[in-house]
Amino acid sequence: MKVGRFLLVAAAFFAQGAQANCLQKGALKGVNLAGAEFNPAAMPGVVNRDYVYPSAEEFAYFSRQGMNTIRLPFLWERIQPRLYGALDSAELAQLKAAVEKAQAHKMCLILDLHSYGAYRGDPIGSKAVDVRAFMDVWEKLALTFPDPAHVALGLSNEPHTLPIAQWASIAQSTVNRLRTLNSRHWILVSGGRWSGVHEWHQAFDGGANASSFAGFNDPLRRTAIEVHQYADANFSGTGTTCLPPERFQTMFKAINEWAAQHHQQLFLGEFGTPSNASCLAALDAMLSHTTDSTIWRGWTYWAAGAWWGDYPLSVSPRNGAEAPQLAVLKKYLRDVR
Repeated sequence: MKVGRFLLVAAAFFAQGAQANCLQKGALKGVNLAGAEFNPAAMPGVVNRDYVYPSAEEFAYFSRQGMNTIRLPFLWERIQPRLYGALDSAELAQLKAAVEKAQAHKMCLILDLHSYGAYRGDPIGSKAVDVRAFMDVWEKLALTFPDPAHVALGLSNEPHTLPIAQWASIAQSTVNRLRTLNSRHWILVSGGRWSGVHEWHQAFDGGANASSFAGFNDPLRRTAIEVHQYADANFSGTGTTCLPPERFQTMFKAINEWAAQHHQQLFLGEFGTPSNASCLAALDAMLSHTTDSTIWRGWTYWAAGAWWGDYPLSVSPRNGAEAPQLAVLKKYLRDVR
């Protein structure tokens, strides 16, 4: 029955000859509209009090800037309050509304399960959260949002709660399972740990992202390895000063060579800087190394959203003024339409 549903949707979609939004040949570039993943300690929490979903105007604003993609972080525990259980109807309604808002502006919506590789603090693959439970939530989400033109699937944000090699194996099994169900979505698979470009070749617990994902395979070739990178000294995105631009040339050159050697595509799912001059130079440097379309599927800046306030990395407008970082981002938005 599940396979049949996927096949019916896929047949209808391809019969229309559509090739737009998430499936377009051009790069997917935009922002993270954060807020739905806020306050994980308040579980399930109350929408618009503990956490928030993006408004229609936020989609419209970033579409007007020339962006074609929104990455939407949300929590596994809210969308599925019990492992193997039904998806929560209220949260599902919020996700569906977000998809409709994205569609209205011809934008791809990335469903980013912002789970860090865990459920209620227990890592995927542990006794409390077996791998099949992780596959289950993605089967349900893919069946609920079956049209690959409108939605891409981001398996797990920064899965630092389990070893890199173990995560790579779980991600491969999940992609295989979704393809068995005839999901034709673009799938974003985060690198292990914090997904950092700067440590891609560095081994932790006996495994590095470079070796663990070298042989990652998708029969549809619609999987991109998601990486993140921040510009402050400890690469956390919490500092107010940034490293010099040449530091990013070295690290991005290394991951570009890795991707070309192993025939992998990359997606820069999170990156961001404060708005001072040195940090804007670092931002420009990072983006300048993501222009090879044979390697890079695109990027989503971190972050935007109504509740960020004075957050230094935010590119939401403040008092009607455009964030300085947008001037840098717009230099690299010429190929999105």
